[in-house]
Amino acid sequence: MRKKHIKCLVGITLTTATALGAAVVPSSAAAPRDLVVHPGNSIQKAVNAAAPGDTVVVLPGTYRESVLITKPGLTLRGTGGRTVIMPAAAPAKTAKTTKTTKVANTCAADGNGICVVGTKTRTVDGVHIRALTLSGFKKSGIWASWTDGLSVRRVTAKNNGTWGIAQERSTGADFRRNTATANGDAGIFIANSVSEEGGATDTGGTEIRENTLSGNRIGVTARRVRNLLIDDNHISGNCSGVFVVGDESKPAAGAMTISGNRIIGNNKFCAATPRLSAIQGSGIVLTGSEATVVRSNVIRNNVGATPLSGGILLFKSFVGALNTNNTITENHVQGNKPADLANRDTSGTGNTFTSNECATSAPGGMCAR
Repeated sequence: MRKKHIKCLVGITLTTATALGAAVVPSSAAAPRDLVVHPGNSIQKAVNAAAPGDTVVVLPGTYRESVLITKPGLTLRGTGGRTVIMPAAAPAKTAKTTKTTKVANTCAADGNGICVVGTKTRTVDGVHIRALTLSGFKKSGIWASWTDGLSVRRVTAKNNGTWGIAQERSTGADFRRNTATANGDAGIFIANSVSEEGGATDTGGTEIRENTLSGNRIGVTARRVRNLLIDDNHISGNCSGVFVVGDESKPAAGAMTISGNRIIGNNKFCAATPRLSAIQGSGIVLTGSEATVVRSNVIRNNVGATPLSGGILLFKSFVGALNTNNTITENHVQGNKPADLANRDTSGTGNTFTSNECATSAPGGMCAR
């Protein structure tokens, strides 16, 4: 470590130990620094004080706040399970008034843990989030909108009301070696937009790799997006493993690769919603997808009795969009019920099932052996 950096680090550490954020004023000419947050101090104040290129280091402890990042090039790093971010405690009411303290930022107001938020005309680029645990937020552990190059690694998102890690209107993300468990909807959720309809957007090669996703409603949901890699994840104990969602809008969802995943025993039961029937025992489901490649996955023992149950399924979307030109090949699909492979979108065209090792299919004849 260079002497210049050591001096900067020591100065910031001393400041954060006393009144972080009050005295840290970044210099545009300064070299990248580490801003250290101690228990009892504010992560948000450190983020506000940081400049692009800086790292906010969050020491072990429990921090009750939400963190809003709107600057590019920041790294937010904790110590894994020892650095926990949870919702702020509800402010106490007094006998004289029922008013509560004003919410500090929009991230907290929306019920999220960490938010990385840009705009249509100015995306927030190159933010890295590392080794943190986010738990108990009403909506999402991590929420991103209008970002490019967001990298989330070794993060645990658990017991959040909707999504563990979620992204919309963003490109070039890397979600790797994270754990998402017991979240109300998807462990990892990627969408074009959650607030408006429209054709699938290009994610710019976003990658979801080497994550462990369990006990959620769905392990990974890719909704109205294209150009995505879902690879080498371990997905178990959800209602459904991977769900690709398209609709009648153009361009269609798809043009993605789902490969090398272990999708086992996703047999939790999830009741129907206004947009989706009940799900249980679903490995990989494609609805309204085109040109998606499902290759070299191990999909075992996903068992249920809903229309979406089985190992790998093609299913016409709930607004009538068909699956077209998808390739399902070289997968090991065993012990799934009612079938290992199922094409329940018989009006779709150009879909192929080749070289899949399975025992049952609907219609029959789609298993190589």
